[in-house]
Amino acid sequence: MPDTAPPGGGRHGPPRRRADDVRRTIDGVWAIESAKVIARVARMVGDVGLAEDLAQDALVAALERWPVTGVPDNPGAWLTATAKNKAVDLLRRRATLDTKHQQVGHDQALTARPPTVEDEAALDDDDVGDDLLRLMFIACHPVLTRDARVALTLRMLGGLSTDEIARAFLVAEATVAQRVVRAKRTLRAAHVPFELPPRDELGARLASVLEVIYLVFNEGYSATAGDDWLRPELCSEALRLGRALAGLAPDEPEVHGLVALMEIQASRAGARTTPTGDPVLLLDQDRGRWNQAQIHRGLAALDRAAALGGVRGPYALQAAIAACHARARTADATDWEEIAALYDALAELTPSPVVEMNRAVALAMAFGPAAGLEVADALLDEPLLRGNHLLPSVRGDLLDKLGRYDEARREFEVAASLTRNGRERTVLLGRAKQAAAAASWPPGSRPPRSAPGVPGPRHDD
Repeated sequence: MPDTAPPGGGRHGPPRRRADDVRRTIDGVWAIESAKVIARVARMVGDVGLAEDLAQDALVAALERWPVTGVPDNPGAWLTATAKNKAVDLLRRRATLDTKHQQVGHDQALTARPPTVEDEAALDDDDVGDDLLRLMFIACHPVLTRDARVALTLRMLGGLSTDEIARAFLVAEATVAQRVVRAKRTLRAAHVPFELPPRDELGARLASVLEVIYLVFNEGYSATAGDDWLRPELCSEALRLGRALAGLAPDEPEVHGLVALMEIQASRAGARTTPTGDPVLLLDQDRGRWNQAQIHRGLAALDRAAALGGVRGPYALQAAIAACHARARTADATDWEEIAALYDALAELTPSPVVEMNRAVALAMAFGPAAGLEVADALLDEPLLRGNHLLPSVRGDLLDKLGRYDEARREFEVAASLTRNGRERTVLLGRAKQAAAAASWPPGSRPPRSAPGVPGPRHDD
């Protein structure tokens, strides 16, 4: 039953504490229900930007009313009904009412009886799911820039505030707000309909959705800037979106491939940093700290992707690589030849300098550092890798393994100067210092590969 205790306190404690409890409840409800509210209203008004504004108005109404009346039995239905009724009021006030009648006629937007909480609570889950899937495709529409797609997805589907998104990506809140506003304007100007893509566009549009989710995950898994190596909240949000998409599109193998990849990679989170927050890369991690439940979920998702048949896509291939690591009880037990073969397949399917760089590491582990360095050296003139710290980091590690310590030191120093992540910079400078010390050793002698607290190769797939 709704909480209708009087404002004087009573069994719920002092009014201030009750208000704080209700506010926390509202925040939790909004995180869970906001995407559904926006999706349902967008279907009604045909404009995701307007739908998000109306959903925000409903949130404000909840913040004003629930501390007094109590949280309703079905808060999500309350928010949706409130947002829809605000939409009806808005549309009735507009001079272009006849045009809006055509847009919303199929959803009974302007019927004599406004939508009620009971109406929304009785909606079929599949109907709501279809609306959520439409919202995902629109938030990740290719007419938007990559940054705008990420911001809009986290805002509309993740329920994150502009401040939360800004803090997660270390950019100004005004920058995120501007991206969201421009994205809404762009969608409106392009007359993007609130519907699923036509069958002939589905593959490309789905790839855009998957790209956005994985971009969010990667920023959490290996932060590109700042002082933290991990941003777990972004990994969690990407996983939530991926799992939701798998439930909405269960027959798409690449969706399950992406979920498998994220689950297996996220399983290592507890082993990827020292107690002080310094990075611990794959070969140095305590595998006993890997989350076995997440590994099992990831392997199950990979099996689902395989069961759906067809050629393995890029996410399924990367998940298969991650699975090789997950199945190895020790670093020495890793099947690097299988990983190298999977990277060969990935490079053939989606050739890119980043794939080649990771393939170089896999070849080095499978067949020796010289084999890997040959592939890495071929990337030196690659324009897309200029200014990126990863190639000199990989080359430094391979040169170090070949005993070419002076060259390795220079590569590590270059990599340290290019990275924007403070933790990674510390690691790379440590490797440079180690290589400088190794260069002073007598010819033929070999110092330990890495000092305590100084991770080895950058390969962490």
